Amino acid sequence: METALPQNLTPDFSFSDEILQDRHIAVTDCYQCTKCSSGCPLTFAMDLLPHQIIRLSALGQKDLVLSSNTIWVCSACETCTTRCPNDIDIAGVMDYLKEQAVKSGRPSPQRDVLAFHRSFLADIRLSGGRLNEPLLMGLFALRRKGLLTKLMTGAMTEDLKLGFKMFQKGRLSIKPPQKVQAKAELKNLFKKAKS
Repeated sequence: METALPQNLTPDFSFSDEILQDRHIAVTDCYQCTKCSSGCPLTFAMDLLPHQIIRLSALGQKDLVLSSNTIWVCSACETCTTRCPNDIDIAGVMDYLKEQAVKSGRPSPQRDVLAFHRSFLADIRLSGGRLNEPLLMGLFALRRKGLLTKLMTGAMTEDLKLGFKMFQKGRLSIKPPQKVQAKAELKNLFKKAKS
């Protein structure tokens, strides 16, 4: 569901310069061929299409792009990036915009997406660099504050049944994953991400 863009935009190229300095991505190289938007599998759920996000970023419309639903819907599948004839890392721009939205304290219109991202990173940190699926689902349930509701409504029983079926079919491992050997590198990655 595409949103109508404001008619009178005042360009401010400092935001495109900010993206260029931080990520080395020149959003001003985009000539609006729309290949990114036509290849994106998630445009049905976006308020602004990927080519519009890039154009608005190039024009310095920071508030508009950081408050859009699109940056949170993007799954970073990189279809847009591979289709771009000017080699613009569109998925990288979307990641940058998500980071900026979080830094500026903007509420995510896709609350569960942000909760899942944070749960995933916490899981990787707690599990020593590898994904632990049961821990991930527990952390995600806690972040969504849905655990108590599930316990009260009995929905937790259904989740446990599903988890048991997945375990029986070898789709869910309950043993802790092996920790990565490069612990210092993992620690540095998380330290770098915080700064």
